[in-house]
Amino acid sequence: MGGGRSPFLERASWLLQLPLETPTIPFEDEQSGCTLWLKLDYLLPSGCTKDRMATNIVAYAIATGEVSPSTVVVEASSGSTSIALSMVCATVGVRFRAYMPKTVSGERVLMIRRLGGEVVLTPATQGMDGAVAALLRDSAAEPDVFAAQQFKNPRNVLAHRHSTGPQLINQVGARLDGFVAGVGTGGTLMGVAHALRDHGYDTIVARAMPTRTFTAEGDPEVVGGIPGIVDGMSQLLEPDAVRLDNSVLVPESEALATAREFGRRGLGVGPSSGLNIAAARRLAARLGPGHHVGTILPDRMERYFSTALFDDVAAEL
Repeated sequence: MGGGRSPFLERASWLLQLPLETPTIPFEDEQSGCTLWLKLDYLLPSGCTKDRMATNIVAYAIATGEVSPSTVVVEASSGSTSIALSMVCATVGVRFRAYMPKTVSGERVLMIRRLGGEVVLTPATQGMDGAVAALLRDSAAEPDVFAAQQFKNPRNVLAHRHSTGPQLINQVGARLDGFVAGVGTGGTLMGVAHALRDHGYDTIVARAMPTRTFTAEGDPEVVGGIPGIVDGMSQLLEPDAVRLDNSVLVPESEALATAREFGRRGLGVGPSSGLNIAAARRLAARLGPGHHVGTILPDRMERYFSTALFDDVAAEL
């Protein structure tokens, strides 16, 4: 009998070797007089930076025997992580099931199903807590389930510490004075922050946080929120470990307006990217002219066609 590895392990090995490298481009920001360095992670295969985490988590789980061909990989997600996991699981040939609140856009559900994943929709009123509860309930009743646990899996941070961060540093080629990113799981912000500290940089690293906007009458302005930016669910965020600075607050309406602006500049990005660019601009303004501020553009626009991001344009059918 041959002593070679099984096709399943070969696919997992191939998965680990994917470069997952994206370009970083400079943007001369006239508002602040600074250079913003935009890492275009929306160009990754599934259209989101979550490909890095999904690839790392699944490949490692296969290598350690936690995932076999009969395993069902499961995750509670507002969409982007589940799209990435469904793609990765399809690549290696294992089942994937997503648990998502009914508030997610239909585009995300369709993408997961097209990639062979299953979708369990939970009550909208329960939010992400309901999705997590449903996952735990079903997982307890099944014998061969692997939960990716994006909000606390350390492979999430490691993926960005060893790929996103070093790529950004090498591509910029100059000392970054600041770096900002929104927090859903916290993996991107923590991973890049660790990479900057690993290189000996005293870069100001800050969390980009969306804030609600209000009408002249004092009522909350409905702009749709920033999907994926979930306050309070991350168990990976350790501000002291990487010396996080004060958060950069960005009105939701400004984040959406920025995503639309950069769409007109040729970058087809989603709301999280708009949040990050707007926060980078605000941090740059705080630092003053001549500084370099980096951020990640994590999401592509196609999964947001039915959301507030496209309220200002109409399709002619």
